[in-house]
Amino acid sequence: MNIPTDLKYTKDHEWIKIDGNSVIIGITEFAAKELGDIVFVEVDTVGDEVASGDVFGTIEAVKTVSDLFMPLTGTIDEFNDTLEDSPEAINQDAYKAWIVKVTMQEGADLSELMDAKAYKEIIGQ
Repeated sequence: MNIPTDLKYTKDHEWIKIDGNSVIIGITEFAAKELGDIVFVEVDTVGDEVASGDVFGTIEAVKTVSDLFMPLTGTIDEFNDTLEDSPEAINQDAYKAWIVKVTMQEGADLSELMDAKAYKEIIGQ
């Protein structure tokens, strides 16, 4: 299973790419495989400031709907609108098919984020 070492991860199976205060968030390959065929992604929080741990959207697979949790406090700037027509892109490449771009709040708490090694331990890799 692909777990890039240049990303951070959450216990809720989101990946985070941090570049200064700009952040890109998606779900991990592990999460995509667990969900199965993804058929819909909804994010109605663009423009909102969302606190760490809050739900910022949902992801729907054939058999279930799961909440997407914000891994850090910030303002959601953009939703990957490619996912509106092609939500299955997440199943094809979870690390290319990002979900949202966020401006991280100054001083946001990143202490709960894991590196690739710690995430591998969480998922039993």
